[in-house]
Amino acid sequence: MKSAKLVTALLAASSLLFVGLYALSEDNAKSIYQMRCSACHGVDGKGTGFGKSMGARSYSSPEVMKMSDAALFNIIKNGKAKMPAFSGKLSDDEIKSVVRYIRGLK
Repeated sequence: MKSAKLVTALLAASSLLFVGLYALSEDNAKSIYQMRCSACHGVDGKGTGFGKSMGARSYSSPEVMKMSDAALFNIIKNGKAKMPAFSGKLSDDEIKSVVRYIRGLK
């Protein structure tokens, strides 16, 4: 009986830790996006005047919506056209969290 309560308590604690880490990750992704992306892509992901003049697309455009997360990851990491590469500036985990954040901007 004690072992069942211990297991339940450990599962509850690990769930709370996961939720907390996920929230921190999402806050971190938002901060990264605001600092590194919003100047061209806009706070809402629809693009700024400057960004649009440089070729930045709205995240809600059909072309971007069709792209896989892996494709977005590769563009952020390696750059594309006038978009700079963030390899060496952001970790792979940070880039993945930014991709999730972008998907939520629809």
